[in-house]
Amino acid sequence: MPVNVPDKLPAINILREENIFVMDESRAKQQDIRPLKIIILNLMPLKIHAETDLLRLLSNSPLQIEIDFMKIKGHRSKNTSYDHMKMFYKNFNELKDRKYDGMIITGAPVELLPFEEVTYWEELKEIFDWAEHHVFSAMFICWAAQAGLYHYYGIPKYKLPEKVFGVYEHTHSDARLPIFRGFDDIFHMPHSRYTEIREDDIRRVDQLQIIAGSEKAGVAMVKAKNGRQLFVTGHFEYSRETLGLEYQRDLAKKIPINIPENYFPGNDTSGTPLMLWRSAANLLFANWLNYYVYQETPYDLEEIS
Repeated sequence: MPVNVPDKLPAINILREENIFVMDESRAKQQDIRPLKIIILNLMPLKIHAETDLLRLLSNSPLQIEIDFMKIKGHRSKNTSYDHMKMFYKNFNELKDRKYDGMIITGAPVELLPFEEVTYWEELKEIFDWAEHHVFSAMFICWAAQAGLYHYYGIPKYKLPEKVFGVYEHTHSDARLPIFRGFDDIFHMPHSRYTEIREDDIRRVDQLQIIAGSEKAGVAMVKAKNGRQLFVTGHFEYSRETLGLEYQRDLAKKIPINIPENYFPGNDTSGTPLMLWRSAANLLFANWLNYYVYQETPYDLEEIS
C-alpha cells in the first residue's frame, strides 16, 4: 500500500520516478481503510530532501500511511521556500489536539549548542511531552535522539574530538528483537555528527536498552523497554548523495572536514558513492511500522495514553 501525502508535495514526483507508489490525498479519500497516521517533525534545513528521504522508506510497507508535517512555530526556514512551508506544514498548536500512531523527529544542525541554548528548545520540550500522550510510538533521529534522551532521561551529550562522518559497520544486541527482523549480523548506517551519547550513561537508566552499536560510531540505537521510543543516532534515511552534499557544503564554507569514511570508492570524490545501507534502512522502517506501530497501536487513536 502507498504513503498518503498532501497533494502537490514535491516528493510525489521524485518518488514516482523511482517507481515508488505514492498516493495523494484526493485519491486516498476514495479508499475505505483506516490508515496509520504518522506525524513528522522535520527539523532538517533542506526540508524537501528530508521529506523525500523519509517518504521513500515509509512507502516500503504493505500498510497505508497518512502523513502530517509539523514545524516549529516562529522558526523561519532559510533553505525552504515560505510557500512550501505554508502549504505542507502546520504549527504544533494546529496539531496538538490530534493523536497519531507514530511520530518521526529528524536531526537538526544545532548539535554543538547546549540544548537549552537552541532557540526552539522550550517548544520542543512541549512537543516531547505532548508526544508521550498523543503518539503511540516515536522514532528520534540523530540530534533529535540526543535531545529526546536528554529530555526524557537526563542523558547528556559530549563533543567529539572530530566529526563522526561516513558509513560504518554496526552490530545489534539481539537478532530476535522485532526491529531487527531480517537484518544481517553486520549492517551499515551513515553518521554525520560532532557529538555523542555514551554507553555508561544509558546503562544507568533502567527504562532504556542499547540495541545496536559500532566500534567507530559508538552507540547507534537505543530503545525504551516498553517499545514506544526508538532513538537512532545515525541517518538510515539518507539517500546515496546526502553525505557527499554535506561534504561539498562544508568545503564551500571552509569548515574543516574529512572525506566521509567508507563512502566514496577509494576515497575518490569524483566516483559514485557506495550505498551500503539501503536494505537495512528499508527493514528498519518497515519493522518499526509493523511491529511497534501497527501491531500495537489501538484502532481508536483516542485510546492512546
